Amino acid sequence: MVGCTLPPWLLGGQKEGFALRVRWEPPWVCGVHMEGSWAGVHVNGVVGYPCTPSVPYGGCGRGAPHPGAPSPCCLPRPRCAQRLCSAAWGDTIFAVSSGHGRCGVAVIRTSGPGSRGALQSLTGRPALPPPRVLALRRIRDPATGEPLDRGLVVWFQGPQSFTGEDCAELHVHGGPAVVSGVLRALGALPGLRPAEPGEFTRRAFRRGKLDLTAAEGLGDLIRAETEAQRRQALRQMEGELGRLYQHWSDALTQALAHLEAYIDFSEDDNVEEEVLSQVDATVRALEQEIGSHLQDGRRGELLRGGVRAVIAGPPNVGKSSLLNLLCQRPAAIVSPVAGTTRDVVEVALNVGGYPLVLSDTAGLRDATDPVEQEGVSRARDRLQEADLVLAVLDATAVPTEPVGLGAALGSLQPPPTTPCIMVLNKADLLKGKGGSLRAACTQGHPLPPVTLLSCKTGEGLDHLLVLLARELARLCGDPLSGSPSLTQSRHSLHLRQCAVALARYGRERRSDLGLAAERLRLARRHLGSITGHVSTEDVLDIIFRDFCVGK
Repeated sequence: MVGCTLPPWLLGGQKEGFALRVRWEPPWVCGVHMEGSWAGVHVNGVVGYPCTPSVPYGGCGRGAPHPGAPSPCCLPRPRCAQRLCSAAWGDTIFAVSSGHGRCGVAVIRTSGPGSRGALQSLTGRPALPPPRVLALRRIRDPATGEPLDRGLVVWFQGPQSFTGEDCAELHVHGGPAVVSGVLRALGALPGLRPAEPGEFTRRAFRRGKLDLTAAEGLGDLIRAETEAQRRQALRQMEGELGRLYQHWSDALTQALAHLEAYIDFSEDDNVEEEVLSQVDATVRALEQEIGSHLQDGRRGELLRGGVRAVIAGPPNVGKSSLLNLLCQRPAAIVSPVAGTTRDVVEVALNVGGYPLVLSDTAGLRDATDPVEQEGVSRARDRLQEADLVLAVLDATAVPTEPVGLGAALGSLQPPPTTPCIMVLNKADLLKGKGGSLRAACTQGHPLPPVTLLSCKTGEGLDHLLVLLARELARLCGDPLSGSPSLTQSRHSLHLRQCAVALARYGRERRSDLGLAAERLRLARRHLGSITGHVSTEDVLDIIFRDFCVGK
C-alpha cells in the first residue's frame, strides 16, 4: 500500500460488522472490497480508487491521478459511494448561475469538495488550469465520452472563492440542450447534487465570507431595477451596514466586559469606580445612535421595496389615463363612463432612478352600486396606506383661487401626513381661466405641489415627472450619502429591541448591576442577530429562501 491514499470515509469509518479489505493493483488503482452495512446500506463489492497522487472516487478529494490512470468516471460506481463521500466531505452543489432561458453564454457553477473531480471528469484532463484563469476546454459527458460543448472553464481553489470552498465554473453556450446536457452530466457524478435557492450565498456566509447584512445586500443587488436601488444594495453588500452594527456590538462587548469586571473584582479594589461611568457613557451614546438610525423615515425600506403612490380623485377626472400616460401602455381601461375603474390596478415604474409602485383606484364618491362601493372602499384603504398621493382633479371644474383648490383637495380626505402632488388634468380644455389657475398653482403653501396636465396631449408631463422625482428623492434619500439606511424590517425589529434593552439598563443599573449586565447581553444578542453572529436556522431560511438558484 505504499503511495496509496485512501479516503477518510474508508480509513476512519469502520463499524462493527463492516469488513474492509484492500487489494493493490499497480500502477493506478487500489480495489477496496467492502462487506456489511453502513448507515443502513448493504455493501458488498469493490470500489476502484485512483492513487498516488490521488483523485478519490467520485471527485471527493484533492490531487491529480497517476499519469496512467483513467478518468474517475471509468471506475465502478456502487450506490453507497455517494452517501459515504457526502457524509465525510459534505455535498458538492451545482446550478446555472447566469439565469435560465436561451442566451449566448450560460455559466454553470459548482461548489464543494467534489468540484475538482467534477471539472476533471467533464474536461477529461487530470491537470486543472491555474486558479482564476479561464481555459478553453472540450466538455464531455463522463459516462459516455460524448462531447457536449466547447467552452471556457475556470477553477477557484478554496478558500479563495465566493463560497470559501473549492469552486468551478463552466462557461458554455446558452442553448437549452447544451445546458441541460452539462447539468445532467454533473448530476450523474457521485457526491454532486443540484443547489437549492441561495445555497451558494449561504455557504459563503457559513464560511465567514460575508455576514447576513451583506448577504441581504447581495440579494437586493440581484433584484435591483433602478439606479438608486443598485447603489444602496451595492453599499450594503460591500459591508457598510454590517460594519456599523459590528462597531456597536464591539462597543457593547467592551462595556459588558468592564461591567462584569466591576461586579467580580470591585471588592478587591482592582477596578476603579470610573469604570461604571465609562460604561454608562457608552450605553447612552449607543442609545442615541441607534435611536437616530431608527428615525430615518423608512428611507432604505422605501427604496428597496418601492414607494407606494396612489392615484386618487373623483370619478371621470382622468386617473386611469394618467396611469397609462406614466407607464406608456394601456394598463387600465379608459372610458367616458364614470365609475369604470372598480378594482386597484398596480404598475411598477422607474422615475428618476427611484422605484415607484403606482396604483390606479376607483373614483371617490358616494356610490350606490354594491360593486362600485367595494371599489371605493378599496381605494380609501389604499389611500391610507400610501407613501405618496397623486390627487387628480378636473382642471375645468376646480376653483381658480388657492383656498378653493385646498378645499377640493380636502374633499378627497388624503392622510394629513402623507406627501401629496395635485394634478389638474384636462388642461387642454381650459380657456379664459387658464392664466388664473396657473397663477394659483404657483402660490405654494398651504397647497402641496400643483401641476397642470393634459393626459390627451401630454402637455405638462415633464413637469409632473420632475415633481415626482423630487418627492421620491426626498422620501428615499441619497443612498450614497450619510450612514447606511435600514433596508429590512428584520433590522428594525432587532434594533428596537436593542434600544429597549439599553433603556432598561439605565433604569436597573442603580438597583441591580447583575440585572443591568443581563440587559447589555440581551442588547448585544439583538445586534448579533442582525449580522448573523447570533442567529437561528429559521432566520437563515427566511433570508436565503428568496435567492435565485445558482446564487
